[in-house]
Amino acid sequence: MDNFKKYIQRNAHLSEEEFRLLMENIGINKVLKGSYIQRPGEFCRHSFFVERGLLRSYTIDKMGKEHIIQFGSENWIVTDRSSVLFNEPSELYIDAIEDTSYIALDSSFMKKAGQMSAAFQTFTERALHNHIRHQQKRINLLLSAPAEERYLNFIQLYPDVTQRVPQWMIASYLGITPESLSRVRKELVQKD
Repeated sequence: MDNFKKYIQRNAHLSEEEFRLLMENIGINKVLKGSYIQRPGEFCRHSFFVERGLLRSYTIDKMGKEHIIQFGSENWIVTDRSSVLFNEPSELYIDAIEDTSYIALDSSFMKKAGQMSAAFQTFTERALHNHIRHQQKRINLLLSAPAEERYLNFIQLYPDVTQRVPQWMIASYLGITPESLSRVRKELVQKD
């Protein structure tokens, strides 16, 4: 739980008592590569902090094509925020790309803790604001940026993921075909 403790110390200014309360209400979970921790239709009640490993969230369209929404490597939080915040059935799959250790932050506990403590409230607000900022930038890139710019942004955002996932997953995240991704990578190599 070292990564999680460091993450909390960096992002939440909890008192010793608040930190102890948080630690009493979490546990580390382990899943094998290919295991699902969330499926469409289920209610998402947790946010998943990746301690070690790699998760992804994605949808599958009516044609059976996957559309990756987010990768979650170490120190990232992955969840279906709509399901958590609005108590709606999830539209996302969340699964493990690698054997993964994660911490499930229970949304009802975090909500209650936020009502009792300004530090918890600030922590959850900061996580939500970071998520909104990330999603807004992602939408803007998908709608208006060329494939090369999207790929360069991906490398900047997920420097550790590039070598850990197959190219088709990166292409799915970027909203392009694997062939287009190969072309972009080739053009970038030629520019250097």
